[in-house]
Amino acid sequence: MIEKLRAMWRRRSRVGMVDAYVRWTLYAVPWLPVFGGVLPLVGKTAGSPLSVTLAQVAVALNVLQGGLAVPLFKRALDRYLRRGPAPLPLMLVSGVLTLATEIALCTLMATRGVGGVDGVIAAATAAGSTLTPFLMAFCLLVSKRKYLAVLTGSSLGLMLLLGLWTHIWLGALPMASLPMAGLWSFAITRPTGWLLGVIWKLDAARSTESRLAVAEERLRFGRDLHDVMGRNLAVIALKSELAVQLARRGRPEAVEQMVEVQRIAQESQREVREVVRGYRKADLQAELSGARSILRAAGVDCRIEGEEGTRLPPEMESALGWVVREGTTNVLRHATDVRRCAVRTHIDPDRSVLVMTMENGGVTDPAVAGTGSLPGSALKGLRERLHPLGGTLTSGLITKGSYRLTVELPVGAAGI
Repeated sequence: MIEKLRAMWRRRSRVGMVDAYVRWTLYAVPWLPVFGGVLPLVGKTAGSPLSVTLAQVAVALNVLQGGLAVPLFKRALDRYLRRGPAPLPLMLVSGVLTLATEIALCTLMATRGVGGVDGVIAAATAAGSTLTPFLMAFCLLVSKRKYLAVLTGSSLGLMLLLGLWTHIWLGALPMASLPMAGLWSFAITRPTGWLLGVIWKLDAARSTESRLAVAEERLRFGRDLHDVMGRNLAVIALKSELAVQLARRGRPEAVEQMVEVQRIAQESQREVREVVRGYRKADLQAELSGARSILRAAGVDCRIEGEEGTRLPPEMESALGWVVREGTTNVLRHATDVRRCAVRTHIDPDRSVLVMTMENGGVTDPAVAGTGSLPGSALKGLRERLHPLGGTLTSGLITKGSYRLTVELPVGAAGI
């Protein structure tokens, strides 16, 4: 039996273990009135059969309350955590048991069943502790304001009724312990429910964070793979086409072009491995040099103008490098019609913003002309790279057949 319990315990998650520990600690609280409140009262009765019977009835009813507390508190906590309905039938049973116990204790005091001041104090303590199981469950089912309002009104009303009923205002003393029992129940139970809520919310947040991390890694991999392979495949297609034309003419330069295709394919393999490992970084100067070389090989006049010798943070250089790479890929898609391309970089001192533009002519794609942006997810991926740096990206036609890609990055925050 013990081994089965251990196995069940070990199968729980850490959060499940904390939840079970806190819950069962709370389930044990209703047994305190049995051993610390009502049971000691049996020895302080006057000794008459009626007084002894009333004390024993109070003990038996409190034992039933202790057994009822497990399902009652479980459902009350679930209600507090918004995991289930309110346990109204169990609350009704608990209320009946509590009321019967209080009637037995008040009758015991009204019939002089307890002797002396010690007996009255013991009865008052038993009456207050008997109220705690019902109040602990009740405070989980209603708001704080409503609970305190009901507690205050009940205390005053019951004290007045019992005083008028017994004509012995000392008999109303057990209800004087109602506010204390209510506040004690509130102080024990509500923080417990709050603690469980925080624990489960933290566990849910951790699970969400893990899922977001996986999703972010997938997006990074897809974005990097697109950016890496997009240009390289475009260059491979361009040079392969050139090699075919040269081979048909019997020109020996076809071999050189195919050697270059082989080199780019090997470079692509290396870059894909870096993407998988997460180490891929785009170097701005290398991308600018590569863009000039590739575009000129495609018959595009590429001019690069900008801030010479400006040192940028590695993150900014990497982001701009990806912009140049993707912009070059887009130009190569229209290499048949594009004859010029310009990459310009300058710092606007008034706004403390670095501005990079890539502009090319010869755009005849209807999709570009109609929407003002190139199709695909490339620009979305670039915006995702620029967003953490506070950068923006805009693109579209500026004149008929002329397309411009503009990136703005704040340089003040970068410490340039």
